[in-house]
Amino acid sequence: MTHSTSRRQMLSQGAALVGAASTGLLLPQSVLAQSGKIRVGFMLPYTGTYAQLGVAIENGVRMAINEQGGKLGGREIEWFKVDDESEPSKGIENANKLVQRDKVDVIIGTVHSGVQMGIHKVARDSGVLSLIPNAGVHAATRALCAPNVFRTSFSNSQPTMALGEAMVKRGHKKAVWITHKYAAGDEAFEGFRDSYTKAGGTIVKELGLPFPNVEFQALLTEIAALKPDAVACFFAGGAAAKFMKDFAAAGLKGKIALYGSGFLTEGVIEAAGPAAEGVMTTLHYADGLDTKRNKDFRLAYAKTFKMQPDVYAVQGYDTGLLLIQGANAVKGDLSQKPALYKAMEGAVIDSPRGKWTMSKAHNPVQDMYLREVVKGENKVLGIAAKALADSGAGCRL
Repeated sequence: MTHSTSRRQMLSQGAALVGAASTGLLLPQSVLAQSGKIRVGFMLPYTGTYAQLGVAIENGVRMAINEQGGKLGGREIEWFKVDDESEPSKGIENANKLVQRDKVDVIIGTVHSGVQMGIHKVARDSGVLSLIPNAGVHAATRALCAPNVFRTSFSNSQPTMALGEAMVKRGHKKAVWITHKYAAGDEAFEGFRDSYTKAGGTIVKELGLPFPNVEFQALLTEIAALKPDAVACFFAGGAAAKFMKDFAAAGLKGKIALYGSGFLTEGVIEAAGPAAEGVMTTLHYADGLDTKRNKDFRLAYAKTFKMQPDVYAVQGYDTGLLLIQGANAVKGDLSQKPALYKAMEGAVIDSPRGKWTMSKAHNPVQDMYLREVVKGENKVLGIAAKALADSGAGCRL
């Protein structure tokens, strides 16, 4: 056997084993990068309180990518999953499973802001591409922003930044604020305080209770005595449903207007029942958004997953759209980081929520809708804030 023949055989064997470690010395990095599968890791809650949210996000991501033939930049995908259990103390350990054990090219997660900070540390330390499909913790796109971290959802203060002017326009110039006392509640208050006072409103009192306490009676009695024009709040999930029911039971419904970040009524209108009627919120999405893009998305999602999509499914879908734009720009070679990041920074996402762009700090610049619960649905009254951006304070990219 001649040297040239053996070399040809060796190369042909190597080509047949593309992606295997044994071919690393034989093929250029660009060929390797485009031949193997892109490794995508989900770190989401699959058990516990937020399990439904995790499933909706994953469904949305997969749907977006399946619409593109199931590939990223022409490359097939290998999927990995870790249940983050919404447990902040396991955040770093779980993220490291995906990065160190599974060698993922990208992490998609998560819902809980506390867990997100664990992912964020691993992302900053390792340089792995990190896409945040929900958690609104400010630090991720403010003081601790990073070139490889992109959020497709919201910052915790964005929905409430749209509340202030809408409330004052409706004559509600004196308000009480109430929330659970934890990071998300504090950050949501920042958005409300800044927008409401700027619009000429006065915050009569800030009220809070420890998370996840839902004993609202004493605070509702205090609100009744204060007689504000309106109450603004940040609650989500079961606590939101109970707050609306207790607010009505205390005789405040119809006397004091109730407003909140959109998560007050997201996914809990049925649980709250008649108490939710008339409650007004601001959020970057509404089921009843009357656009062809949203209607087509909702129909396709319902057909595929046999359930109705919510804001979490939309955020997952948009995460998939952002990843597709980035991967297509580098023809599937995610190792071309400057070009990948540039494409994602310049992306215009044609979303069911409406088109949105990425801020310099890697957080969505997006419309916020004013919504009112009418006959069990979040009805869109209009745009409360156009192309609203988070401040990105402290971000240096």
